[in-house]
Amino acid sequence: MAGELTEMAAKILAETPDVPFQMVGLDHVVILVGDMEKAMHFYTQVLGCRPGYSYPQLAMEQVFAGSELLVLIDISKPEAEYAIPEVKGGRNVDHICINIQHCPREQLREHFAKHGVEIEREAIHGGARGMGEATYVLDPWGFRIELKGPPLI
Repeated sequence: MAGELTEMAAKILAETPDVPFQMVGLDHVVILVGDMEKAMHFYTQVLGCRPGYSYPQLAMEQVFAGSELLVLIDISKPEAEYAIPEVKGGRNVDHICINIQHCPREQLREHFAKHGVEIEREAIHGGARGMGEATYVLDPWGFRIELKGPPLI
């Protein structure tokens, strides 16, 4: 399934936006977790993120997914009161997508099985780099993570 520009998107692209800055990319994504030890294991040992800075006074750990920063906040800790959503339940982010180098699907399956992580679904989807293989998993708190391989074409 290929995407296409809508009339609205084409109109927006034809105009020069009146914005005093230029976007460079995402700086970080904040993920609320319920157990930092479990979170650090999942994000470093299962997904392969590298640890960054630690801010215990904020119940926060940083991990790098390649050059992109993920910020983990343990909302089970009193220090994280500032981050607890006012509304219980629901969510306002569906998933994050992390670009990965090519990895055969069977290797991904074996890796996640070894860690007891179920693959939610596999697909071929478009993204910032084009159409590529996508593998969806959930972290221990049900946050959806898409691992996206390089463009197929």
